[in-house]
Amino acid sequence: MLIVDDDALVRAGLSMILAGVEDIRVLGEVADGADVAAAVDRYRPDVVLMDIRMARVDGLTATELLRSHRDPPEVIVLTTFDSDDHVLRALRAGASGFLLKHTPPPEIARAIRLVAAGEPMLSPTVLRRVMSQVAGGGAGEPRDRAVESLRRLSDGELAVATLVAQGKTNREIGRQLFMSVATVKAYVSRVLTKLELTNRVQVALLVRDAELD
Repeated sequence: MLIVDDDALVRAGLSMILAGVEDIRVLGEVADGADVAAAVDRYRPDVVLMDIRMARVDGLTATELLRSHRDPPEVIVLTTFDSDDHVLRALRAGASGFLLKHTPPPEIARAIRLVAAGEPMLSPTVLRRVMSQVAGGGAGEPRDRAVESLRRLSDGELAVATLVAQGKTNREIGRQLFMSVATVKAYVSRVLTKLELTNRVQVALLVRDAELD
């Protein structure tokens, strides 16, 4: 994984904490979003821990830029700033998680494992705020655009996307729709391709914009 933060003490602290986690390896550190793309090309991390406020290129912009990579890593935004605008922009940009810096180290490690496995991870307080802001906010043009995008999906793909928006894991979706986990993964992959999205969080936001869940 790659750590991106403009505070050297934070980078050192995270590296020290994660060095003690057996199944997580810190490949590198960078101090600004401007250096993220080059570091990703060099280290090929599965996960990036991304700060928001940095001197030249902020973490939200860096997350958006990573989407242009052919095989982009998963991004967890780790910050002291939890405004609704920051959270929604990070998730719509393609971040798979949003954690506050006071999150306990075991939860940070758990988040890294989850997003590396393709599952989104949000602090419970952040999740409640995001969903309360998105709920009922899809009226008008944003809702119409979301509905139009979801028309690209087959009935089965739409059913999977709707359960993704409810926060269901692949195993839970499989049980509900009588599919194997491998089949669910294939459906999720097709949903992402058809909707031109990068992760499950973006699928959830689109479904909620359409008010289908």
